[in-house]
Amino acid sequence: MKLKTIEVDGKTYAEVSDGKPIYIDGEKEIVFDAPGTVATISRLNGEAKGHREAKEAAEAALKTFDGIEDPAAAIEAVKQVKNFKDKDLVEAGEVDKIKNEAIKAVEEKYAPVVEENKTLKSSLHQEKIGGSFARSEFIAEKMAVPIPMVEATFGRHFTIENGKIIAKDASGNQVYSKANPGEPADFDEALEIIVESSPFKDNILKGRSQSGSGAQGGGGDGGGAKNITRSEYDALSHGERRKAMADGVKVVDQ
Repeated sequence: MKLKTIEVDGKTYAEVSDGKPIYIDGEKEIVFDAPGTVATISRLNGEAKGHREAKEAAEAALKTFDGIEDPAAAIEAVKQVKNFKDKDLVEAGEVDKIKNEAIKAVEEKYAPVVEENKTLKSSLHQEKIGGSFARSEFIAEKMAVPIPMVEATFGRHFTIENGKIIAKDASGNQVYSKANPGEPADFDEALEIIVESSPFKDNILKGRSQSGSGAQGGGGDGGGAKNITRSEYDALSHGERRKAMADGVKVVDQ
C-alpha cells in the first residue's frame, strides 16, 4: 500500500479523512486508524499472554490424567467398580467385562445427545454462513455468477468459532481486515479477499469475463466461455455446478 497525497501550494501533504491518513491498495482507498490499530495490537498482546498462561496451566493440570481418553466414561466405570466387593473381582476377565459394560452403557446413554449436538451445529452453520452468502452485497454487486455457485465454491473457507463467522484462506490462515489491521475481516471483505486470490476471478467477477482478446458475444459459440440458461444450471448436480464455474460457464436468464 502507498500513502495517498495531495499538492497544496507546491507542497505535498498526506490526504486524510476524519484526521486519519488514506492509503491506496490497488484500486481501493483504505483509511488507516493508527490509534485504533495500536490499541488493537495492545489488546491482542494482552489476550495472547492470557491465553498462553491459561494453556500452560491447563496442560499442567491435564498431565494428571495422561492415558485417559474419555473422562466421562472413566468416572462412570470407577463408580461401577466400587459397587463390587473384592471377592467378585478375582478374575481379570471379570474386571474387563464390567469395565466394558460400564463404558458401553455410558456411550449408549449419551449417543442421542451427541447426535443432536451435531445436527444443531450443522443447522447453525447453514443459517449463519448460508445466510451471509444470500445477503452479501459483494456478491450482488460484483459477482457474475449465482449465489449457490459462489457458496458451493467458496463456502469451505468459512467456519463458525465461538459463535462468530471466521474466514480462512487457501492455506488455512485466518483472513484479517485491511481497513482495520489486527481485526478479523467481516464476511463481505473476507469473501472479496478470497475471490481476488482465486485463479477464476476473471470468470466470476462482473466486467472481467468479457475482457481480453479471448472475449466473445452472448452466444457462447466461439472459443471463449460458454453460456447456459438458468433452467440448465438448475438441472446440474452440485458437483457439475462447481465444474461449470471452474470452466468459466456463465448463467444467463432467458
